[in-house]
Amino acid sequence: MSISAERLGQIAHRFAELEARLASGTLEGEAFVAASRDYAELEPVAQAAAHVASLRGEIESLAALQDTDPEMRALAEEELRSLKDELPEAERKLALAMLPRDSADQRPAMLEIRAGTGGDEAALFAADLYRMYERFAAEQGWRIEPISVNANDIGGYKEVVANIAGQGVFAKLKFESGVHRVQRVPVTESGGRIHTSAATVAVLPEPTEVDVQIEDKDLKIDIYRASGAGGQHVNTTDSAVRITHLPSDIVVTCQDERSQHKNKAKAMQVLRARLYEKMRDEAHGAEAEARKAMVGSGDRSERIRTYNFPQGRVTDHRINLTLHRLPEVLEGPGLGELVDALIAEDEAKRLAAMDA
Repeated sequence: MSISAERLGQIAHRFAELEARLASGTLEGEAFVAASRDYAELEPVAQAAAHVASLRGEIESLAALQDTDPEMRALAEEELRSLKDELPEAERKLALAMLPRDSADQRPAMLEIRAGTGGDEAALFAADLYRMYERFAAEQGWRIEPISVNANDIGGYKEVVANIAGQGVFAKLKFESGVHRVQRVPVTESGGRIHTSAATVAVLPEPTEVDVQIEDKDLKIDIYRASGAGGQHVNTTDSAVRITHLPSDIVVTCQDERSQHKNKAKAMQVLRARLYEKMRDEAHGAEAEARKAMVGSGDRSERIRTYNFPQGRVTDHRINLTLHRLPEVLEGPGLGELVDALIAEDEAKRLAAMDA
């Protein structure tokens, strides 16, 4: 899409205005924080706009030079051709920078993985997925902390919830939500037959307490004795916590910590994230529907990706991308290619919608 000269001027003026306000030293407190945030958001747009304006200016000058100076025509033609080749990509980068951003993109995220159909094999696959995200997070320089883990006796996870903190976590992981399917011979299979199992993944942006106000009267809190694979403290103290949010009927449990207080704090963290996602879906219904149409709904009922061990491949069904590097994907680094492809597809569809 082509951005008008008038729009380029407006971007430059707004950026200069913000720069002057921040440099004036007159802003304090919340006003300074708000202006700094606006400046950080506008800076990449302003830089891209300045590059486009510069290229257009040079093209215009060289075109005029061709008409007035015959001796410089050949040289000007060569440079003009180079600049005209460069301009479309610069305009594309500007258009991408101007796309509306999800306000939650830069937030930490809550990662929830649950074993689906497939029994113990599904739980083992859920553990494989968690380790994949754990390694990917380490590669990105993010910090991942388990909030709640419900393990089985053979090293699988019936359910695992973790917090991932770092720069742009939700932006990179938001398209991971959905059903992940695995095709392989389970360790519990003696006949060598390939089984298909599944696990669901949900990635929720983490809110602040300001984003989600939770009233005590809306909570039903149950304390009970922890059970399952969890260490020596299991079944010795009433430390497990179950919180039910009555208006939404959302239920969260946590039993990993010895302390009832810590379990309650972690359960509230998960509850707040689920309520925030519910609020976002309700507030941005049309926007959410548009995103779902682009790269799949991200709904937990939708199969989004298949990990085929006999063929050593991973296929993302939303963008018809197959990588024959299954071990590399599960080790973390290969996941980046899938993540980048999903983001690129989302951007391309949104750019096309702006042109329409």
